[in-house]
Amino acid sequence: MSAPTSNPTSGDRSAVAGVRFDTPAPDAPVGFDTFAAWELNPKVALRPEPFGALLYHFGTRKLSFLKNLTVVGIVSSLADHDSAEAALLAAGVTPAQRPLYVQALTALADSAMITPRAA
Repeated sequence: MSAPTSNPTSGDRSAVAGVRFDTPAPDAPVGFDTFAAWELNPKVALRPEPFGALLYHFGTRKLSFLKNLTVVGIVSSLADHDSAEAALLAAGVTPAQRPLYVQALTALADSAMITPRAA
């Protein structure tokens, strides 16, 4: 399982299509709370693929590609953990990799693919 790259090369794609990991997202919410409980949006279907997974939002009709198996595992397991932080730890994400995975989760939250879980 590969980690998202912080320096994409020409033709390389990030773990979440359309998200670059070498620059901060300009309108990324400052308050993405990794200690909050998150889940896959009930309006979103996750379909595993050899390259990772497809996410389809039935409300917005948006399609996203997850091209990193670790991100797929984290997203799939969010409902099984008390927080996004716990899901990251369970996936074996190292402190050095953490910012890249948090950025991927932030992008998924911004696009409503994942949502805060009700208490």
